[in-house]
Amino acid sequence: MKRNRKDITAWIIIILFLVMLFFLYNQLKTDRYVDQGNEAPLPESLDPVVTEKTEKLVDQAAEKNIDVVITETVRSHEEQDALYEQGRSKKGSIVTYAEGGESYHNYGLAVDYALRNHNGKIIWNTSYDGNNNGESDWFEVADIAKELGFEWGGDWSNFKDYPHLQMDFGLSIDQLKRGLRPKHENSDQ
Repeated sequence: MKRNRKDITAWIIIILFLVMLFFLYNQLKTDRYVDQGNEAPLPESLDPVVTEKTEKLVDQAAEKNIDVVITETVRSHEEQDALYEQGRSKKGSIVTYAEGGESYHNYGLAVDYALRNHNGKIIWNTSYDGNNNGESDWFEVADIAKELGFEWGGDWSNFKDYPHLQMDFGLSIDQLKRGLRPKHENSDQ
């Protein structure tokens, strides 16, 4: 009988501990995100942190004699749907598996990049070495981006999206759809 009480007491302590952890986790989550509700408007510009890090990316690449061009930032659902149709119901190669609302571009948390060669032409050649250091400029840019906190689409296992960089701030697409947005210090979000 005494042993049963000890077991029950131990389980109660464990359950209370887990409830406390759950509460603390949700408290931290609340501090990191702002809930704009299901009717949250989609952003018309990049998240301020993504903007800042993108500018740093371009500057740091320039220091290595790499000319980075940001080719895409925020996309509307309609623009994303049109891109999704490419290679399916429209001519061209498949360039995305994300429909409208399924891309971090739709929430101002992603950019796409390309390179500008010495002739001023924008290129998507991942083996181009314009600074002649024996390394692919494309991968050098991806490494800089990752150091700045971006996730690079070239690291994905199922579909390599070499131009794509995103910062999800720990938010899933489902959370973004429900209206959660990153909360940054010194912002009104």
